[in-house]
Amino acid sequence: MRTTANPSPVPDEALPQSLAAVAIRPGDRGYDAVRHTYTRLGCPAAVIRVRDHQDIADVLAHARTAQLPVTVRSGGHGISGRSTNDQGVVVDLSGLNKVSVLDARSGLVRVEAGARWGEVAASLAPHGLALSSGDTGDVGVGGLATAGGIGLMSRLHGLTIDHMHSAELVLADGSVVRTDAEHDPDLFWAVRGAGANFGVATAFVFRAERVPEVTVAITVYDAQDTAVFLNRWGAAVEAAPREVTSFLTLLTGPGGRAAAQTMTVYAGTDAAAARAALGPLLSAGPALRHQVNTTPYHQLLPAGHEPHYAQQPLTISRSGLVDHLTPPTAEAIAALMGAAGMVQLRSVGAAVNDTPPTAMAYSHRTQNFALMAATVPALREALDQRWEPLHPYLNGLYLSFETRTGRLQLQDAFPGAVLDRLITLKAQYDPEHLFDNNFALPSVPFPA
Repeated sequence: MRTTANPSPVPDEALPQSLAAVAIRPGDRGYDAVRHTYTRLGCPAAVIRVRDHQDIADVLAHARTAQLPVTVRSGGHGISGRSTNDQGVVVDLSGLNKVSVLDARSGLVRVEAGARWGEVAASLAPHGLALSSGDTGDVGVGGLATAGGIGLMSRLHGLTIDHMHSAELVLADGSVVRTDAEHDPDLFWAVRGAGANFGVATAFVFRAERVPEVTVAITVYDAQDTAVFLNRWGAAVEAAPREVTSFLTLLTGPGGRAAAQTMTVYAGTDAAAARAALGPLLSAGPALRHQVNTTPYHQLLPAGHEPHYAQQPLTISRSGLVDHLTPPTAEAIAALMGAAGMVQLRSVGAAVNDTPPTAMAYSHRTQNFALMAATVPALREALDQRWEPLHPYLNGLYLSFETRTGRLQLQDAFPGAVLDRLITLKAQYDPEHLFDNNFALPSVPFPA
């Protein structure tokens, strides 16, 4: 296990009495199990395993008074690693993890932000319900549900945030709000895509879909002619029926040959329809291995609850959204292979693009693919050199997969008037910029 030097602990008298019992500090037995994330080593002065809204309000008041950085953690699995800090306080939501089916017939469910998406899937499965929510069961609900949620059924059911009916938050001043289309609608607009800037989200109400089982194809291709393969796979995805969502990872196979592995989900169990829909993707390149099976959706997202100790070494990541995998775009993506330890493409489009771009802060509703490339710190410069030629072919970014922060990244994540509106709302809901740990919004618009 990797570790770093301990920070100075917060003295008992420095914490409010209400928090002393739920604070984990340097020197405590459980500290090493909660200080880090999946990608980042952390040295917080205290991790507070909050029990309710009042605990959160007390943490925020203490952090403001003591001028300590505040980080919010739901699962700690985020690629960007922004759910720990050094010398600050971490609001750990893992205790707020209840999943409740409010109305099985309509699909309304209430999910607390500290639950893992694997737990959500398992809880909804007995009711025949599911929410498309990423591809990893250990991801926390809060981080994904305030950023987007590109899942294994996105082309049929859209993003996770497209199913959000309301959100409960603790604001910077400690007040508790429940926001939806009729109550604080501007805040509800902002939460769906930029929620980390506006408060601590504690629970959400979603409308889940009826998904009894899905058909899953795992295919490994010879991708030696990588650009040609990507072009063919992209065209097959765009032409596929909406039931098909495919995630692709480029790999280096035996002898240094390029390979690609896809996980393709057909959101249905009609065997003939699934074969017809999956066939064109299978013919995108020479298949080395291919396996198809039908399974309950929740089996795709097991939650292991493994402790995090920065075990993922690919801590530098770049993110971009792509309209189409044209030959020049595919060539530029293929060139990333020499510098990236992982290159992934996730299909979006279809139902994702049904939502109007003005409906919420996540406004990217024309693209068909989300691209992510990750590497180790030593290869950061090499990755950036190969990423630069991609810019003409990118159209925005998905902030959960981007480790850089700054003006350009904000403008790509929140284009044009979206960013201006978010900056105005930030001044209203978080004027002291308490929530600035995750893609912080500026105080004033950027100069033209």
